Amino acid sequence: MTDKRFALLIDSDNVSAKYISVILDELSKYGTTTYKRIYGDWTDTKASRWKGKLLEHSIVPIQQFANTTGKNATDSAMIIDAMDILYGHQVDGFCLVSSDSDFTRLASRLRESGMTVIGMGEEKTPLSFRSSCSIFTNLEVLLEEEKGEEMQEGPDGAGGSGKKDERAEDGAGTDRSSQIISTVIGMISDSEDKGKELSLGEIGNRLLNKYPDFDVRNFGYSSLSRFLEDYGIFDLKRVENTIILSVKSDDKTKGEIIKYIKTEVGKHGKKGIGMNQLSNELHSRFKDFRVKQYGYSQLSKFVQSIDGVEVYETDQRQKMARKCSR
Repeated sequence: MTDKRFALLIDSDNVSAKYISVILDELSKYGTTTYKRIYGDWTDTKASRWKGKLLEHSIVPIQQFANTTGKNATDSAMIIDAMDILYGHQVDGFCLVSSDSDFTRLASRLRESGMTVIGMGEEKTPLSFRSSCSIFTNLEVLLEEEKGEEMQEGPDGAGGSGKKDERAEDGAGTDRSSQIISTVIGMISDSEDKGKELSLGEIGNRLLNKYPDFDVRNFGYSSLSRFLEDYGIFDLKRVENTIILSVKSDDKTKGEIIKYIKTEVGKHGKKGIGMNQLSNELHSRFKDFRVKQYGYSQLSKFVQSIDGVEVYETDQRQKMARKCSR
């Protein structure tokens, strides 16, 4: 399958800098990002949070002075650049990141030209812009999912494979290899949800889209297949000339995990146990546990699915698990 090329255009006036990591991660699922541009008035103090992210993620800032009070000066610059890129015939699609309805007509025009248009914005994004995109993704949902994955990993890489530094060479730590493995599990889970199988080649391409510096040699391996195989949680099967990956199913281990969760929740009475604490204890007991193996992106969703356990949120917005009568 040919990797699609995308132009990423970000409206800094209408999207927070806290989303940049999940924006790039989500876009890597669709193809390679060949243009990365962000528009705003960089002389304004409100843009300061974005400034620290630009070099880190190799995003080109486009200066647009706010010459008129009350007008979003970045809109016209983004629209003009988008049309220039379109007529350059160097991309297959666009990712427009904004919560502003002013880009509705731009998204429609790009789709009329055969472009795939991925929209990303906050919950407040008007329906008109959402509907004009080929795909629209809510940034709050992506951020919540990322936080859920970080919580599953626990402190000091507790969600890792449990294997020591022999997995890492030339300064590549086990935290990074655990991050790669979690990403691969997520890829497989997403594909299975769509009724598709995922090949080793496609996984390799998507890993490079997400982590341009990824190289299995940094972890002491000469091939991606051996790197993944050594973790012991993947099944690799050859179908003609293609290697297909799946996550091994272990109902016995799942049963032990559910039993352990029920026991821990029961120990903490009516108030229950915080999700962070439960995550840490789970990873201390089951070193290779990753909730995506069981079809969930967040630990809280997995726990909520267990009979006799409920998840609730405190006034301080802390997620807790406690016993219930169902």
